[in-house]
Amino acid sequence: MTVILMLLAIAALLVLRVPVAFAFLGPGLVYLLSTGHSAGLAMRLVAESTASFPLLAIPLFILLGSLAGHAGIADRLFDFALALMGKVRGGLGYVSIGVSLGFSWMSGSAVADAAALGKIQVPQMVKNGYSKRFSLGVVGSSALIAPVMPPSIPAVIFAGLGAVSTGALFAASVIPAILMALGLAIVVFIWVRRQPDIQDIGFSWARVAETGRAVLAPLLAPVIILGGILGGFFTPTEAAAVGSLYMLILGVAYKKIRLRDLPKIFVDTVMTTAAIMLIVASAALVGYVFASERVPQDLAALMLGLTEDPTLFLVLVALLMLVLGTVVDAVAVLVLTVPMLMPIAAELGIDPIVLGVLMILSLMIGLLTPPVGTVLYVMSSTLRVPVGEVFRGAAPFIVPMLVICVVIIAFPDFILWLPSRLGL
Repeated sequence: MTVILMLLAIAALLVLRVPVAFAFLGPGLVYLLSTGHSAGLAMRLVAESTASFPLLAIPLFILLGSLAGHAGIADRLFDFALALMGKVRGGLGYVSIGVSLGFSWMSGSAVADAAALGKIQVPQMVKNGYSKRFSLGVVGSSALIAPVMPPSIPAVIFAGLGAVSTGALFAASVIPAILMALGLAIVVFIWVRRQPDIQDIGFSWARVAETGRAVLAPLLAPVIILGGILGGFFTPTEAAAVGSLYMLILGVAYKKIRLRDLPKIFVDTVMTTAAIMLIVASAALVGYVFASERVPQDLAALMLGLTEDPTLFLVLVALLMLVLGTVVDAVAVLVLTVPMLMPIAAELGIDPIVLGVLMILSLMIGLLTPPVGTVLYVMSSTLRVPVGEVFRGAAPFIVPMLVICVVIIAFPDFILWLPSRLGL
């Protein structure tokens, strides 16, 4: 009964639009103090939840994404993709997906992608005959590739919570991320066939060569980061540090980052990291309450009572993540649910890497759905359009993502192919 009251309090605070971290922190503290626990215990739980070496990669990956944004990498990728796809009908739609796919190797954040790419791509698409709703939808949905494709911040969090290999989780995420891009491209193809007014941009080999040279150095970043991790040369934390240094060098070389820009970049990184870590800490406090009330054991008994079929269990997990992702921040959901779901998955013989990829992808769909829908609000505020308009544009693109969730559930060995080939 105590847990139910706490969950109702959290739900009420979320409805009142209290930030997720404080919506978790308040009821968690009330529970601890009302059950005779000391405030010192709460402080220790909060501190220990963030004292994890794998989580040290998070601020560095955030810094990497921030430096890539300031270095103008997105602009260079956009120009190159536009030069390649200029004569293709509906080329700007495919360009949006391709640029998000390329930029995702450096950002790891859907919010960063939506903010950086939205203000570039949406006006360009509208100018060339695309509807604003479609433009918002394709750019917003393409941004979801970033938290799935490595380096992925949710993957780092899952790996730290689940004590699994970050490199293996990164490798397993590559194929689903590429499938996402292909699925989104299919939606663009279907839409473009019904739009006779779409304009071609034009094609020039000289333009391809010029813009191609401009992206050679930025495209080395994912080779350094992922090659270093998957090749065993770097830990994810070290790879993020090396990648950040490389991106800083590029930004200085391109004269996009100056000494006076560094304080703002570092402050933005610290603020974003603090927001994520505060959610991790507050969710860990609620997790302690769940553990004290034996919620994981009760949940395990309930789910094992419903089914002992691994496939059906994964279906239930996906549905749970889809629902929770619409109302709660993905980081908080991972911190709360990973410790509870991992033992059940182990009991059913489910590979934790499969569980991680499915949970992350299912949760990311929530970034495009009300009422939380962080990407919706970023696109809305960046481009000054109603949130509902962004969601209506993005809705058709959610379908291929749901299909990919089904593929992961039905063919789990498919996404384990790359980690197994790399010996991870």
